Amino acid sequence: MSLFKSSLLAAVALALSLGTAMPASAATYNDHPRRHEVITRVHDQDLRIKHERREGEMSAMKAHRLHMRDHNIVRREQMDAKLHHGHITKGEQHALNHRLDHVSKRIGG
Repeated sequence: MSLFKSSLLAAVALALSLGTAMPASAATYNDHPRRHEVITRVHDQDLRIKHERREGEMSAMKAHRLHMRDHNIVRREQMDAKLHHGHITKGEQHALNHRLDHVSKRIGG
């Protein structure tokens, strides 16, 4: 397994473990529409990056950088949700979407 794939798997595993580390009483991102929308966008961007990489339209380094930016957005979303007992505010959602838009433009399409 390449270093890129193993680091990506580690990042996804970390994101999933952080998302499930909340107390049982706290909402998961599936229980909150704002969180669900942000995480779904990250997932969709992940698939787009993988597709462009597979098709040879993106270098491995560019794909890695974009995956890391998305990973940082997930970390920010999780920190915001932790502050609000499993929810994110409209302002936080807007800021996260703005960052996602920035990454999305770099993916191409």
